[in-house]
Amino acid sequence: MSRWGYDVAIIGAGIVGAACADELSRRGQRVCLVDTDFPGAGATMAAMGHVVVMDDSEAQFALTRYSQGLWQQLRPELPREAEYNPCGTIWIAADEEEMREVVRKNSYYGSRGITTRVLNSQELRTCEPGLRAGLAGGLLVPGDVVVHPPSATKCFIERALKRGADSRIGTVVRIGDHTIELATGQQITAHVIVNAAGSNAADLTPGVDIRKRKGHLAITDQRPGFLSHQLVELGYLKSAHTVASDSVAFNVQPRPGGQILVGSSRQYGSETGEVEDQILARMLRRAQEYMPGLAEMTIVRTWTGLRAATQDKLPLIGPWPQDESVFLATGHEGLGITTSLGTAQLIADQITGATSPIPVEPYLPSRNLKEPSHAG
Repeated sequence: MSRWGYDVAIIGAGIVGAACADELSRRGQRVCLVDTDFPGAGATMAAMGHVVVMDDSEAQFALTRYSQGLWQQLRPELPREAEYNPCGTIWIAADEEEMREVVRKNSYYGSRGITTRVLNSQELRTCEPGLRAGLAGGLLVPGDVVVHPPSATKCFIERALKRGADSRIGTVVRIGDHTIELATGQQITAHVIVNAAGSNAADLTPGVDIRKRKGHLAITDQRPGFLSHQLVELGYLKSAHTVASDSVAFNVQPRPGGQILVGSSRQYGSETGEVEDQILARMLRRAQEYMPGLAEMTIVRTWTGLRAATQDKLPLIGPWPQDESVFLATGHEGLGITTSLGTAQLIADQITGATSPIPVEPYLPSRNLKEPSHAG
């Protein structure tokens, strides 16, 4: 019998931690999932659920493509509440400079087996009549999908629990040396501890180089037929890389029943959950510049979340060099929903000694190691 209470204890019941619990329990591991709140209460609750292939780097492309394929395979097993919608993405080019980026992305994706279609200005308006006139064109990526993150998270946890996994509610104050200590004084022991605590991961594993990046979302009243695809401006890529200032970008998504989910904003240095009126107003104005009809809709709810960001824009997936019992599954920033399934596979592969279908080296936490600060 094992000397530990569990084979694997996972901290964080967001979509990444839930996916890890699902996959590890499927592989026969005795799993415990620990969180301070209900499943998906953190960044997962504030995510758009856009399952998208990205090409900022070869490593980002490999993980997002692998993960999207896993989502597509999982589709028949997802409950209706997960709201799986293969709506595709259109990357919007406002001008000829951005159309050159459309051509580049089209070539990059095409050479790697991703189906895309370049749209001229008229074709773009035909696909999405609500867009303003005069946009240069876009790139349609029909394989991208949308899911409802909290419902998918709940599904993953329920699957793990049916296989015998345990779930605990409690505030984790310390981890290390195969032990999780809760604020109540209780301890949970495991052969492996997976820190999937998102933007709070560095609080539990000192030395993890993660920054909190705040984002806003807004959702409208119902306007069926107004939007068919996930629409993202190509300027989003520039705003996503901005670290010196707050940024907003046009990013909208059709939701069931005709509501429109509106993003996106990015902020460093603002770590409260409060909705900031100035940022929200900028974000909505940006959306209305691309789709003027949004100005006629009522915003029925706004909320925020904190993303876990790394300097090289790649997540931390694998063993923590300073403690052999700790693995990390964090740092996904705005791609946690997309990459949750791929992350779970890579974590499970490393814990069980299996060979992963994509190289794990770009995501290993050892690349991101920094010296922890010492008081006094």
